[in-house]
Formats: sequence, structure tokens, C-alpha cells
Amino acid sequence: MSKPLEGIKIIDFTHVQAGPACTQLLAWFGADVIKVERPGSGDVTRNQLRDISNADALYFTMLNSNKRSLTLDTKTQEGKDVLTKLIKESDVLVENFGPGALDRMGFSWERIKELNPGMIVASVKGFSDGHHYEDLKVYENVAQCAGGAASTTGFWDGPPTVSAAALGDSNTGMHLAIGILTALHQRNKTGKGQKVAVSMQDAVINLCRVKLRDQQRLDRVGYLEEYPQYPHGTFSDVVPRGGNAGGGGQPGWVLKCKGWETDPNAYIYFTVQEQAWAKVAEAIGKPEWKDDPAYSTARARQDKIFDIFAVIEAWLADKTKFEAVDILRKFDIPCAPVLTMKEIAEDKSLRESGTIVEVDHKQRGKYLTVGSPIKFSDMSVEITGSPLLGEHTDEVLSELGYSAEQIKSMHNNRVV
Repeated sequence: MSKPLEGIKIIDFTHVQAGPACTQLLAWFGADVIKVERPGSGDVTRNQLRDISNADALYFTMLNSNKRSLTLDTKTQEGKDVLTKLIKESDVLVENFGPGALDRMGFSWERIKELNPGMIVASVKGFSDGHHYEDLKVYENVAQCAGGAASTTGFWDGPPTVSAAALGDSNTGMHLAIGILTALHQRNKTGKGQKVAVSMQDAVINLCRVKLRDQQRLDRVGYLEEYPQYPHGTFSDVVPRGGNAGGGGQPGWVLKCKGWETDPNAYIYFTVQEQAWAKVAEAIGKPEWKDDPAYSTARARQDKIFDIFAVIEAWLADKTKFEAVDILRKFDIPCAPVLTMKEIAEDKSLRESGTIVEVDHKQRGKYLTVGSPIKFSDMSVEITGSPLLGEHTDEVLSELGYSAEQIKSMHNNRVV
């Protein structure tokens, strides 16, 4: 069965995480992604955080599956000639170079449009063009801080905290993939390519929209009733860190389960959903709370929410996190065990759904990676191992019309 993006050729000039996450997603869905890398070294993540000497690091393999690798020195004239041919035959060029790098390479937007009027040039930025910080170098945690996530994450009596989730990197890549697909769809209507850019700051801000919502509410009324600081604490003029509060008007918290003394992840997240209060009361053995006016409404419960959580935690004391969730799910209470990465790696359901995938690699053997988070009713997403450095160089050059003798010469001249 053909895949939706078959026939789309993408020049992947990205490295580290944000860009590769974007192009990997498109490769999964059928695009021919040609990862252009520096001869002899390639993407820096090939060597970062290695667990097997002389093999590509998991950092690289888990972000570059289903791609082809072309090594190319674009500082040489022959390298520029190869890239020129590649641009003429491709649909998308994705890059996360520093500002002006493509221009210095000799491939400005104007030049690329001359070579291929339908080309889409997609870029990962740290900050949007024209932003007063546009010259700053940005990585994951920098983006989380600049995008408002860190200031609103953690506990109110501690420092700003970054998330383990890649809000700056992979999140930006997902946004850019949406932009690329949108631009391709528009090109089908107009025949014209365009530039697409996503800044890491903007992508983080997009995920923090509820905190921007809360800032406006705070400006108007001076407090946020769903935060743990209300009603006994105080608010400044900025959205505070809320610990493990739900953030959506449904109070929730991380609660201890059996074994928490020795297992730092023996917890569940428990949500006191307003419309399910009667079921909560029934589940935890407090049926008298169902109709008690001191508990029966969300507003009445707010000033004693941590007392309620303490009662729930006492109920959890003799139950493992899995046992607790199995009971609570019968009452339709939103909850989940706090899963470790080891538990996720070994989760049978995630393996069966293709969310966690075991793939083969020519150097490493088998390794685990994250599969497509998007599921389709009429398409199976196959994940293949990441390419070795330059593995497809000769293949790509041959497809561009170079002879075996020309390819050999380029190798000898270290163009590829």
C-alpha cells in the first residue's frame, strides 16, 4: 500500500532534535527524507550520550528512522552543484542552521526560488524573525524558560522548573511538520512554494496558552481559585507555580500509594472532577460527602481540597498504584498511575499499538524507539532503523544522474 507522502522528497539539513523530529514524522508517513550530513562526522547526536562505543547513539537513532543519509561538503563547488540538483528535484528543504547560514552557503531564499519555484523552505528558529532575542542561541531548556513554561512549573516555594517533556524541541518539530503539510497543500492549489518557520519560543507559548488565560484572569480578579494558593495563600501579579494542580478547573494532585516509602514513583494522579463528585465519595468510602453542603459543590470543597486529598491518600495506603487505578476506573474517575520510563518501555499495550517499537540497526542490533503517536484506520506506520553516516550517498547521487566514475571522484576529493 502506498503511503500518503510518497513522492514528496525532503532535503533534511537539520540536526539535534527539533528539526529531526519533524522530518522523521514526515518520513514515517512516506516522504523520502534525505538527511544531508557533514562528511566524516554527521549529526552531532550520532556521538552524544553513547551507550555503545563505535555505534550511533540512541539520541540519533531515535530521531532519524526511515531516512536516507547523504554526506556532502557544501563548502566545495562540487558539493554546491550536488545541492543545486537536489533542490531542483525536491519539494521541501528543512533547516535549523543559525541565521544567515543558507545565504552564506549561496542558497538564499531568492536563489532557491529561482532553482525551484515550488520549493518549501521550512526553518526551526529560536525566536521569531524580528524578535529582540533573535540572535540568542536556543536549546530545549532555554525555550522552556523563554516560552513561559518554566515560570509556571514546579512548586510555589521553589525555583522555576523545566519539564522532562521536549516542549522546546520535539514540540517545535511537530508544529513545523504541520506547517510543512499546510504549505504543501497550498502549493497544490497555487503551484508556488513558500517559507515556513516555527520558533521554539512560539511553540512553547502555544502549549502554555492556559497560563496566558490565567494571567488575564489574575489581572482582572487578583486570584486563581483552582490553584493551591487559594483561598488561604496570596497571589502576586504573575501566574504562580501550581505544583501538581490540574490547571483546568478540575482539582487534581499526585497522591501516595502503597510502597511510596521505597518506590519514588508509587503514586497516582487523582482528579476530583466536579460532575463525578458523587462517584469519588462513593469510591473512597465517604458516601456521606455526596450531599453534604460542605462538600457537594466545587466551590465548597476548594478551601478543604487538601484535606480531601489526605483522606483519599489514606484510602490509597494499602493499594498499589495499579490496584488503585483498577478500582477507580470502575467509578469513571480520571486518574492514572505515575509510570516510569521502564514501565513504559515494557508496557504490552504500548508495544501492541506501535507507540513503543523495537527496530533493527546495522550497528546496535535491536533498540527501542517511540513510534507514531498518530494512529490511522487505513495506514500502518512502519518504523525502520536510522541510517549509518553516508549510507545512501552513492544511491542518492546516482538518482541525481551522476556516473559511477563521478561518484568515485567525489569520494576521492572528499566532497561526499
